[in-house]
Amino acid sequence: MTNVVFHPFEPHGTILAPPSKSDVHRAIICAALSKGICTISPVALSDDIKATVGCVEALGAKTKIENGVLTVDGTGTFDNKTATLRCNESGSTLRFLIPVAAAGGVSAEFTGAGRLPMRPIGIYTDILPEKGIAVNTEGGLPLTVEGRLKGGVFRVPGDVSSQFISGLLFALPLLKQDSDIILTSPVQSVGYINMTIRTMSKFGIEVDMTDRGWHVRGNQHYIPTDYTTDGDWSQAAFFLVSGAVGGEVTVNNCNIDSSQGDRRIAALLREFGAEVRQDGSSITVKKAPLRATDIDAAQIPDLVPVLAVCAAFADGTTRIFNAQRLKIKESDRLRSTAALINSLGGTAHETPDGLEITGVRQLRGGDAEGFNDHRIVMSAAVCAAGCAGDITCTDAWSVNKSYPDFYKDYAKIAGSADIEK
Repeated sequence: MTNVVFHPFEPHGTILAPPSKSDVHRAIICAALSKGICTISPVALSDDIKATVGCVEALGAKTKIENGVLTVDGTGTFDNKTATLRCNESGSTLRFLIPVAAAGGVSAEFTGAGRLPMRPIGIYTDILPEKGIAVNTEGGLPLTVEGRLKGGVFRVPGDVSSQFISGLLFALPLLKQDSDIILTSPVQSVGYINMTIRTMSKFGIEVDMTDRGWHVRGNQHYIPTDYTTDGDWSQAAFFLVSGAVGGEVTVNNCNIDSSQGDRRIAALLREFGAEVRQDGSSITVKKAPLRATDIDAAQIPDLVPVLAVCAAFADGTTRIFNAQRLKIKESDRLRSTAALINSLGGTAHETPDGLEITGVRQLRGGDAEGFNDHRIVMSAAVCAAGCAGDITCTDAWSVNKSYPDFYKDYAKIAGSADIEK
């Protein structure tokens, strides 16, 4: 376990938002299913993206990356009828590819690391056996699937994870029969589902929205294409919040027309009282007196840790709600986010479905646990913009899960991070 020390600083500077991890996952899968050769750019090889690359290779695709351009040759996808898919800690990789492997008739074993084997997977164990797939698991990972997926009606809850719906959307066009996904509860993180549908459309796949979910025609074919990825709003948020807390920061490559729900960070920082300027795909946030606000996190769960940091410096008490799904992320993010703020001299406590944070003028600094969670460690780095003293945080390299260049970009806005050798 490697510690990192974040020193107090006044944020200023400009960075380029990294490629959207969510977008890249989706593009890799569509490219692998295209039965042709595609390029995807720009791409950053975070640990999660490496997991998806490795898994499509296990299914028979070939890949190579050079100068941030990932080439995916899908001509051999599904040639391997037996495969082990090592998802490591990536929930997206696991949940996206279980139905895909089933659609290809692959006898596949899925493995994971960290907290992934304990994260929910029961939706698939409930619905896939009804459609010709034998699913074997002792409650988590490893999990095996055998058989070939059949189309039809898939009844899916919308309030566990949108990744289950996205996984089905990737797989269903490959089937002979038409299919319908019917929601049995209100959908959360709908922006991620819209992102999946948008990416699929770039590869020639049509999905129709219905009153109760989505209709997907069978016998469709993914078409090879060269794909340009969006900048990552969820990663940009860490730098935008640092500007709101302590200085002035500009992030470029933020597409305001993106289907990413996390683009809402700009509007939320305005609600907090920060000065926010948008010029095309460039967003600048400047420090101003912050005030508490109420935040419905149902569609933006990944923003909660860094929004809680912003709330820690806002006058009054901020309430974040509809965030109960954060208990089953890389850490229990309600508990770990509250622990981070409290360990540095702030005031935060859990509620049944979220957090309440009462702002202070300045955090004192101190020792913080990173919980081996990339978003907690990056949130600790943002706290340094409003701390009187240093922050020593564990699990420095957990940022590689989603953002391998985080410390380089942090330095570009004057952030100082000393990582133990």
